[in-house]
Amino acid sequence: MRGARVHNLRDVDITIPLRRLVAVAGVSGSGKSSLALGVLYAEGSRRYLEALSTYTRRRLAQAPRAEVDAVEHVPAALALRQRPGVPSIRSTFGTSTELLSYLRLMYSRLGSHLCPNGHPQEPTIDVAMGASLTCPTCGVTFDPPGAESFAFNSDGACPRCEGTGVVREVDEDTLVPDPSKSIDDGAVAPWSMFGLTVMPQVVAELGVRTDVPYADLSAGERETVLRGPEVKRHIRVPSKSGKLFDLNFTYRNARLAVEEAVRNATSEKGLGRVGRFLCVRTCSDCGGTRLSERARSTTVDGVGLAEATAKTLAELAEWVPKVVAELPGDMERMGRTITAQFDEIARRLIGLGLSYLSLDRAASTLSTGERQRVQLTRAVRNETTGVLYVLDEPSIGLHPSNVDGLLVVMRDLLADGNSVLMVDHDVQVLREADWFIEIGPGAGAHGGRIIATGDAAAIAADPGSLIGPFLDGREPVRVRPRASREELFDLGRVRLTTRRLHTVHPLDLDLPAGRLIAVTGVSGSGKTTLVLESLVPGLKAAIAGKALPPQVAGIEPGPVTRVNVVDSTPIGANVRSTVATYSGLLDDLRRAYAATPEAKRAGLRAGDFSYNTGSLRCPRCEGTGEVSLDVQFLPDVDIVCPACQGSRYAPEAARHERDGISLPGLLGLTATEAAGVLGGLRKVGARLQTLADLGLGYLTLGEATPALSGGEAQRLKLASELGRDQRDTLFVFDEPSVGLHPLDVRTLLDVLTRLTGNGATVVVIEHDLDLIANADHVVDMGPGGGSEGGTIVASGTPEELAGDSRSLTGRYLARHLGAG
Repeated sequence: MRGARVHNLRDVDITIPLRRLVAVAGVSGSGKSSLALGVLYAEGSRRYLEALSTYTRRRLAQAPRAEVDAVEHVPAALALRQRPGVPSIRSTFGTSTELLSYLRLMYSRLGSHLCPNGHPQEPTIDVAMGASLTCPTCGVTFDPPGAESFAFNSDGACPRCEGTGVVREVDEDTLVPDPSKSIDDGAVAPWSMFGLTVMPQVVAELGVRTDVPYADLSAGERETVLRGPEVKRHIRVPSKSGKLFDLNFTYRNARLAVEEAVRNATSEKGLGRVGRFLCVRTCSDCGGTRLSERARSTTVDGVGLAEATAKTLAELAEWVPKVVAELPGDMERMGRTITAQFDEIARRLIGLGLSYLSLDRAASTLSTGERQRVQLTRAVRNETTGVLYVLDEPSIGLHPSNVDGLLVVMRDLLADGNSVLMVDHDVQVLREADWFIEIGPGAGAHGGRIIATGDAAAIAADPGSLIGPFLDGREPVRVRPRASREELFDLGRVRLTTRRLHTVHPLDLDLPAGRLIAVTGVSGSGKTTLVLESLVPGLKAAIAGKALPPQVAGIEPGPVTRVNVVDSTPIGANVRSTVATYSGLLDDLRRAYAATPEAKRAGLRAGDFSYNTGSLRCPRCEGTGEVSLDVQFLPDVDIVCPACQGSRYAPEAARHERDGISLPGLLGLTATEAAGVLGGLRKVGARLQTLADLGLGYLTLGEATPALSGGEAQRLKLASELGRDQRDTLFVFDEPSVGLHPLDVRTLLDVLTRLTGNGATVVVIEHDLDLIANADHVVDMGPGGGSEGGTIVASGTPEELAGDSRSLTGRYLARHLGAG
């Protein structure tokens, strides 16, 4: 690669070995993804697509040409991104892994089918031969079901829910949200929301009292309001001038008003308005299995398809081979062929720590790490050769015990003759790389250079390497003061008692207030269920004085009166959301620039300095800083706006300066650079300092927030929380170390320590051993995932966990503490 200039890469030249496991390391924002995805993947995929016909290319989404002088000998490339797209409601773990396809084939070829009169048939080779079956009991001849007859996205779908497993129904509790109101005063919400303002008069003609509280109506009157017939009634409607008109109106009861609004909704906004009156319930016809009655009737070894897909992958992997042993001799070979394919996929998924997932699990409920591992398994199964696989943070969501399975998969890709380039921070994974590319030394403008290359030994010995001391264990593990075991609960405690939920058993949890607490365990062990589905809603209900959720048996909030969940979901929906807007800086800056003498003379107000709606925004790109070029069968090209050069503002905005710099110029600076330029704006200075304290000083103020990594998004969300007295607050972080270099984890620990220093109780759901080792208290879930987990295996200080033989996390933590 020669002369790479994507994002912050500074004319990077580098030679990368093919058919090796190559790791790209560097601090957040240093340019790792720019090199891996922005150059190598972009060029590898683009060149492959250019070999296709013009007709085909018009129908494919294509990557634009990377800003690089030359990339020689790059193979066709596939990328497994850090954030795979969220699947649709019709996707399950079984469909996304294709395991369900083999299971459906198994049921169609090896199953015991029912004849049309309900008599079960023994498995027979005739089904695979395409022959009709004759029932020995009633003599009827019928065609057995094929594999598609068991697909809930096709012929096997439940007619009522159409294969989704759920139905959307009107929630009658929402139709009259305030029963103390009368109908005349708007008690029936859908009538006022959907323009049916004459319905109170019509329902009055049906004998319903409209001037008394809804709660005082008789059962019959309420029945008329909710489900009354569509009859016509004559009413008098006044015009704007007060003149009365005699009109006939057809009655629309409250339920019908909502159902018609659902049918007529043509946009997401319209559906959103109706959504408040709807609830999603499990389909009563199929019981949530998504399958038709016929698809549910076939059995294999006495087990129906719905029952099979409800098993965990580990349970299925044990059951499927036993099915072959029960088959007639002439079916055994076919059975082994089908089950061997199933077993190969299942074995890889189990090796990646997904044994606890069931095939009927909705794919949209899988974590990003789980979805990425599914992608990785499919890549290996394709048995490609000569392909460059670019893996973006493949260790996300992996417990240390599952890293070995990840490494096996990557080695399998290499064994097939492929090349693997991974962007990662997990030292356990990085140590296995054949070759390293380290980018840095800093982030943003301070990065974008190659600071070290070579194998692990060369990197560890390189004095310029930032990752080297972590690879060979020279860097200390403990970097923050921790509470001793004796003083752990001195600031109070939070107690939680739960009932069984999903695969998590009833639990008793004791958390020390004002401390940093890590909740650990393998994937599927119950961490999310315990913290996000039990502790958080339980605390919120108790604080609000409401009834506890059914899964919470009891809770004592202790000093906690506020709960703040900080997740890693992207900030903002599009490029209009920037660091300056999200942090609140732009509001203060717009007011400051509007107060300058030049702006006052021009009659400008703060609103004029908005790049979204103000008079000073660039008219060409309308404040986005970029324009999209349509080049027919070639991919659309997004370029920096030629009119404003990406500043988002019209040239007139540059005339208005403060401290020698215009607002567009200021947005092009990093937070650290801006702090050195601005003077006299105490509030702005404090916010810029907060960004620096969060380790985000390298972000430019005009940077689009949707492009931030998960770790950056989490820290930016904390910008308004630092510096406050937090003695009443419990913060929950879901894997805050995702995407963070070990040095960035140190910065994160500083941030979390500031929160606890302000009195906050901080709970992190984590796999990162550095973060776990620095927690005051650790709660380890397990011992396994799914049905093999769901209990608190061990709790205590990191050292206590490391010495507990029952804790799987403890074993790796002991090794990590020893290495440090």
